[in-house]
Amino acid sequence: MKKNYATIGALKMYYEIHGSGRPLVLIHGGGSTITSTFGIILPYLAKTHQVIAVELQAHGRTADVDRPLSFQQDADDIAALLQQLHIDKASVFGFSNGGQTAIEIALRHPALVDKLIIASSFYKKDGAYPWLWEGMKNPSFAHMPQGLKDAYLKVTPSEAGLMAMFNRDVHRMQTFKDWKDDDIRSIQAPTMILGGDDDVVRPEHLVEMYRLLPHGRLVILPGKHGECLGEVTVYHPGSKVPELAVATVEEFLQPAK
Repeated sequence: MKKNYATIGALKMYYEIHGSGRPLVLIHGGGSTITSTFGIILPYLAKTHQVIAVELQAHGRTADVDRPLSFQQDADDIAALLQQLHIDKASVFGFSNGGQTAIEIALRHPALVDKLIIASSFYKKDGAYPWLWEGMKNPSFAHMPQGLKDAYLKVTPSEAGLMAMFNRDVHRMQTFKDWKDDDIRSIQAPTMILGGDDDVVRPEHLVEMYRLLPHGRLVILPGKHGECLGEVTVYHPGSKVPELAVATVEEFLQPAK
């Protein structure tokens, strides 16, 4: 495994490279780190891919900087990282807010994207259950999952940094703007929509996204938000669902014959 920081303007973005093979970028969820989102399945993916796992602005080992935080900016940061790594094309796998960043990579940098996996993400507000938006009206740091707090503090022992991440992610959700249906229709890369049957995202919305995509695939597995990935706040030791998700993802990522 290689660990490093990429200098992208004022940002020092932490990333890791695992394994070898065709490049696969992993983008964590909001309030998360590489490990809290992908710690369970990353070793499996690294058996067959060169996995480039990032921690985005204000998350994990990547400190916040004085500039807006947005899905568009995160997408441009990842594109800049791939350019520095001399990677012309990669598959992109984003979870939750990371999936929304993955959408922006496909829209803003389509030539970079081989295949796309959008896991537990929505492209418009009504794709999530109303309780999510109710919770965003007056969010409390006390309600942030303890597993995410612990994961952040394990790699960056800074209460101020943790609070900055929380505030950044809350503001991004409070100001969330829908993508248009035509934006999703314009994505030409083969795209897998992945989610749980008890997710933050309504299953009907996952189907809606899949129907809009010119080259879409749809997988809905049992579990809550991130459970099929083994995400830290919902992982059940001994569960075979993450392995099933990996097998499905690996099958999707196979080059066309």
